[in-house]
Amino acid sequence: MSTLRTVRGYPKFISQGFNEAYLPVWLQEAGYETYYVGKLFNAHTVDNYASPYPAGFTGSDFLLDPYTYEYLNATMQRNRDAPVSYEGKYSTDLLAEKTFEFLDEALRNDKPFFLTFAPTAPHSNVNIKSNIIDGNFSEHSVTQSPPIPAARHRHLFADVVVPRRPDFNPDTPHGVSWISRLPKQNQTNIDFNDHFYRSRLRALQAVDEMIDGLFDRLSTAGALENTYVFFSTDNGYHIGSHRLQPGKQCAFEDDINVPLIVRGPDVPKRQTTRLVTTHTDLAPTFLSLAGGLQRKGLDGSVIPLAADQIEQAEQASVRTEHVNVESWGIIMSEGNYGSVLYPNHTYKALRVIGEGYNLLYTIWCSGEHELYNLNTDPFEMDNLYDEHSLTFSYLPKADGAVHTIPIARLLVRLDALLMVLKTCEGDACVHPWSVLHPAGNVKSLHDALASRYDGFYSQQESVGFTKCEKGYLVESERPDRAVKSWVGVEDMEDIGVMADEVYVPKTTAPNLRTEKTDANLRTEKTEL
Repeated sequence: MSTLRTVRGYPKFISQGFNEAYLPVWLQEAGYETYYVGKLFNAHTVDNYASPYPAGFTGSDFLLDPYTYEYLNATMQRNRDAPVSYEGKYSTDLLAEKTFEFLDEALRNDKPFFLTFAPTAPHSNVNIKSNIIDGNFSEHSVTQSPPIPAARHRHLFADVVVPRRPDFNPDTPHGVSWISRLPKQNQTNIDFNDHFYRSRLRALQAVDEMIDGLFDRLSTAGALENTYVFFSTDNGYHIGSHRLQPGKQCAFEDDINVPLIVRGPDVPKRQTTRLVTTHTDLAPTFLSLAGGLQRKGLDGSVIPLAADQIEQAEQASVRTEHVNVESWGIIMSEGNYGSVLYPNHTYKALRVIGEGYNLLYTIWCSGEHELYNLNTDPFEMDNLYDEHSLTFSYLPKADGAVHTIPIARLLVRLDALLMVLKTCEGDACVHPWSVLHPAGNVKSLHDALASRYDGFYSQQESVGFTKCEKGYLVESERPDRAVKSWVGVEDMEDIGVMADEVYVPKTTAPNLRTEKTDANLRTEKTEL
């Protein structure tokens, strides 16, 4: 039996001191009433819900483990009251009722408010054993089954099946690590997965009804045109692609590309943008809309919502570059087939989308790598990593010419960018190229691919692992922090970096040596 001992979720959040410094606290400081209904954290339980209570809420009603994912057996804890069991009530409908109660209260108070509705649908139905709450996780910790729809929706989508895309249950395995060893699914397995897929769609219908009710109430109260509504989810999902059983946690597009739909003042109707954003951008965006001061150290930036802001960001294009993706330890299958747990599922990945390129780059704890060009391979079936002799072509809008480079040149840039992102904080997460090029002359992958930087990037470290752990252990990652910055002679006066952190190109400064000072970089003539 494989067992993982971990400290995670709500206890980790408290131990790190975040209960006094996170979004709802900041919104209250900006004058907002704050309400929350549904799942707040993993490992937020019937035993630790008051140790301490989550701060920052005017009103709250939280789902508690070990019953969070049981559609017909939820336990919830309201404000400072004791937990209440709602056995037999359908979870999504129960959460909708409680959300509307808080919404009505907020509208009566006639103050600015922030309200979160966080149902678990369409997650699988999960019976959690006590040992996972205690921090011990094994293949016997949970029992999972397809999502349970409300009775009124069980007949819907009778003929719907998992989309049969090119990556669906392929004849040839894809990916690396344990994914590359998955067997082809038989028809019984496929039929079950189609049922699972229909169950997810059916379970979402109660969420759709809740959203209809939300808009009806806002409209009736005359508050709709002065309210921003954000719709998103915490992860994507795969069923059948790359021979995978139902689940999440992979770096493939199905798992990491999630919806973000926004309605509100000045948000253009029926407009879609391909600007890259992540959930780390939501807190800065909410603070901006609330008129609150931005907090130092946030790893995201404000999402452009108005038409002119979107147009400006799209034209600038450098805001749309990167997303960092990580997973640690194990992956859990949520269906009835395959293994319950797959080990050695630790990786660090990078999605880079810019002018003419759309890439996924993944480094696994096993030492394996993946590189996919989603412009030509949208289903991520052709791993380019082992084909270093191949070239990579892209067409940036800036000059309108096709650029063709060896893939090896691309990889060392991606390695350096991932090195920055794996330990970044604050602005470095938003503008990682500024860490590598502090003078500001490189703002995108296209800029970094210039041949003058080949020597610089060839000397950068790359992400690696000493072994595959069962959870996140930073000591098993390498290197810790070994990013060097490019500094040409023309940059030295203004940057103020330490000598052991820079790379001075010989073509630029063949007779310079550097000495470390307290404030900046001093250069002196010397003989080579």
